[in-house]
Amino acid sequence: MEIAWKNTSESVSMKHFLTTHGISMRLIKEIKHGNGDFLVNGQSQTGVITVAKGDVAGIALPAEASDETIASSEQPVAVLYEDANWLVVNKPAGLTSVPGPSNRDETLVNRVKGHLQREAAENLKPHLITRLDRDTSGIVLVAKHRVAQSILTYPPVAASLRKTYLAWVSGKVMPTQGMIDAPIGRPTDSPRRAVMASGQPAVTEYRVEKRFAAQVTQVSLTLVTGRTHQIRVHLTHLGHPLLGDALYGGDQTLIKRQALHAEKLAFFDPFTEQQRDFVAPLPADLKQLVATLNTEV
Repeated sequence: MEIAWKNTSESVSMKHFLTTHGISMRLIKEIKHGNGDFLVNGQSQTGVITVAKGDVAGIALPAEASDETIASSEQPVAVLYEDANWLVVNKPAGLTSVPGPSNRDETLVNRVKGHLQREAAENLKPHLITRLDRDTSGIVLVAKHRVAQSILTYPPVAASLRKTYLAWVSGKVMPTQGMIDAPIGRPTDSPRRAVMASGQPAVTEYRVEKRFAAQVTQVSLTLVTGRTHQIRVHLTHLGHPLLGDALYGGDQTLIKRQALHAEKLAFFDPFTEQQRDFVAPLPADLKQLVATLNTEV
């Protein structure tokens, strides 16, 4: 696996050039100790390396082998976008994101691994960047190798990542837009979370999209932080639980799973140096929910 960029500025050291492109010092040290190569214009370099203006410089790493403890699934994934670095998929409701004690063979990770094997990908260890609750549908971003995963923690790139959700909640949400800044913790051993003073900082931006006659509001939400169940907890805290969310007391009359969909994902791609924007269409059950609400009088 080779990753490289063209130097459009003045001459710099290889370390400086790589760190300004989001390559971690940990990875640079690994390469110095023999786990990979530094490249300048396609040639391996050692010692003190200078990257001149106009040079194409980067790194070469061994491919990531398959983790044999992770099963491969033959079930397909709904691919929204794919290149050498990223895989963007539309996860259905009802599918767990990662293997756990109760499900080790049929999760999104298992399906992505099967997808990578079928296309004979160079790296066979998927890295989920965003995760969704089992009964939340929508966009999931997968890094196809560890460098992509690592670069997304580089502050300028991490700051560009935006995740926007659509939700349908009980009641009339007021005001029509705002920010929910309320720490979230786990008060008991139950999976349920709650707003609590001792919790971790959690911030959600929201905007009302539509109000329905059946005392239901459609809301668009953007995560500023990423706590477990954050949207579900924050909306419940406001007194507007998600429709269908049994864990947080949501009305299950119209839908039997939480009415939450990860609709949009955007980030700055550090490999191509382009903005990436993706949209996941609504699944059938949420389309039916909206159709039903639109007919209410």
